[in-house]
Amino acid sequence: MKEYVSIDIGGTAIKYGVIREDGEIVYRNERETESYKGGPAILAKAVDIADALIRTYQISGICISTAGMVDTEKGEIFYSAPLIPNYAGTKFKETMERRFGIPCEVENDVNCAGLAEYVSGASRGSHIALMLTIGTGIGGCIVIDGKVFHGFSNSACEVGYMHMDGSDFQTLGAASILTKKVAEWKQEPQENWNGYHIFEEAKKGDAICNRAIDEMTDVLGKGIANICYVINPEVVVLGGGIMAQKAFLKSKIENALLRYLVSGIAENTRIEFAKHKNDAGMLGAFYHFMGCHQGR
Repeated sequence: MKEYVSIDIGGTAIKYGVIREDGEIVYRNERETESYKGGPAILAKAVDIADALIRTYQISGICISTAGMVDTEKGEIFYSAPLIPNYAGTKFKETMERRFGIPCEVENDVNCAGLAEYVSGASRGSHIALMLTIGTGIGGCIVIDGKVFHGFSNSACEVGYMHMDGSDFQTLGAASILTKKVAEWKQEPQENWNGYHIFEEAKKGDAICNRAIDEMTDVLGKGIANICYVINPEVVVLGGGIMAQKAFLKSKIENALLRYLVSGIAENTRIEFAKHKNDAGMLGAFYHFMGCHQGR
């Protein structure tokens, strides 16, 4: 059975492993991204990871999921936020194929997560699915009949930049805003707070923590509603670390969505939470690779 290297490059960690052609992950590991070192250093890490796994396994291809805007034909980054310096222009596909002589395919990390949920996760079997990852920022992906919608220039569904209330969607609604608000309102250092701590205190009845969460979910409801008015998805899948709080958040987000979405659409739009969590990037990169090479 064929095996594939899959590498998921995030701003904090690079998750990687080996996936068999039946979709089973047979090996997984991770290392720090050290994104401050920039694109060339990350490319070198990816090459090193692939080299080590190719020496151990019979590898037939390299699948890469990565932050940044990706030209999927060229397999390279064409735009990246300042979190990763000098990332634009990083040529993963060309470098890997020249070095190892096997095919390599590259896709944006949120698109990979959306594809993973469509193929074997929370949006499986749907016609149109919207995937949102909510973390330091907010990323989006649209999957229509099993195909990621990339748009004209490979930058569709960059919803984090969507203008809202004098700011933008991710500045107002990302998980990172919680710690800033709670620390400011409590007049404490921000390092005293993280998402887990905020949710634990909210469950105990802390008024400030609950207020911050309510404001965040209201923004999410408004942002999701705006996207739904345009693409009318069957299902909206929510991912990212904060979504581990499903039991606490699901009804809040659903109620917020109802405030901003007309009933005719709301009644036909369901909210789901991501199934694959930390494996989403690796699995999505693998599914993207297999889609590119189907029938070859």
